[in-house]
Amino acid sequence: MDRKLEICSFNLTSAIIAQQAGAHRVELCASPDEGGTTPSQGVIRAAREKLHIELYPIIRPRGGDFLFSEEEFAIMLKEVEFCKQAGCNGVVIGLLNADGTIDKKRSARLVEAAFPLGVTFHRAFDWAINPFEAMEEIISIGCERILTSGQRPTAIEGVTMINELVRQADDRIFIMPGSGIRSSNITELVQKTDAPEYHTSARILVPGAMEFINTAMNEEQLVTMADKEEIKAIIENLRTLAAAASE
Repeated sequence: MDRKLEICSFNLTSAIIAQQAGAHRVELCASPDEGGTTPSQGVIRAAREKLHIELYPIIRPRGGDFLFSEEEFAIMLKEVEFCKQAGCNGVVIGLLNADGTIDKKRSARLVEAAFPLGVTFHRAFDWAINPFEAMEEIISIGCERILTSGQRPTAIEGVTMINELVRQADDRIFIMPGSGIRSSNITELVQKTDAPEYHTSARILVPGAMEFINTAMNEEQLVTMADKEEIKAIIENLRTLAAAASE
């Protein structure tokens, strides 16, 4: 199996790095400290111009929980429409009801609005009250994949549930492990989950390029950036596993 790697990119430079390193898809986000919010329209357009790989912006108007107001939902619909106009390959969504169930009605409206773009249901899934019922509902509304850490902080901690989800999915939807994935654990995740796709930001913090730094401000101006060599190492491990499986 040729397994795919998606990179969560928090800026245009990281998206370009992901492409150069051999990633298959970019999930484009803003606000890494909030877990990812919708990037600006300017960033989305620039990414579409620069990338030839798949581009999926996240549709999330704010950080925090996944219970959205009607005003926030109206914004999400508009952002989905913009992503269609900009030529994106898909979008990433995630909405819950107050009781922890999937917000099927409004999720379905977003999937319908996005058509014919693909739709990923993000890690709002990991906050759902019943992951197996949630998966069936997400399948029923037409999403093509679920990003999950198996309802644990990291995918390696949630590996048992991820494996169970992959088995229950039975090729009806892609189960894509994410959170804490690195070249040091990707082989274990593949062996224990057999998932077809994997997700990581491969992020590092790098200093800015300013020559003058006002030390009186007592603040580091660090930038979240994708680690090109780490992405390459993950992809190489995936290729090694694929080659071994074909022998």
